[in-house]
Amino acid sequence: MRYAQGGGLTAERQRFRERIRFEAGERFARAEKNVVVTKDLRVSERSVERWRCVWRAGGTEALASSGLAKVPKLSDERFAELERELARGPAVHGWEDQRWTLVRIRALIWRKFELDCSPAAVWRLLHRHRWSWQSPARRALELDEDAVRLWKKEVWP
Repeated sequence: MRYAQGGGLTAERQRFRERIRFEAGERFARAEKNVVVTKDLRVSERSVERWRCVWRAGGTEALASSGLAKVPKLSDERFAELERELARGPAVHGWEDQRWTLVRIRALIWRKFELDCSPAAVWRLLHRHRWSWQSPARRALELDEDAVRLWKKEVWP
């Protein structure tokens, strides 16, 4: 992740960045050049260019913070509902084997909540709720444990 504290800016830091954008908007209204705004506000020239385009399109109000970058798409209640569906198993939902994959969970989320997200977003959602990947143990269906035990005891030595 990009930030050490687990992602995103704190609310205080978000307000600070928003104040800088508003100050840049006031400077745009005074027709100050990008180079001057960049130097005085100690930000990148690319940010100032981007802010000026936004300011031209929507004024100073358009420079306001749009909130958290990654708001969870599923609330805790909806995730609990998803967990119940996952517990029912893949076969109930139309898949032949008993493996949940990110693509299958994504399809289930689409069917259940009409919410489209990438497999990476599904992984982040599961990880956020302390789910981990598990690989099924591959065992032969024909395996006879008694015969194996007998073979290990009598034939192997």
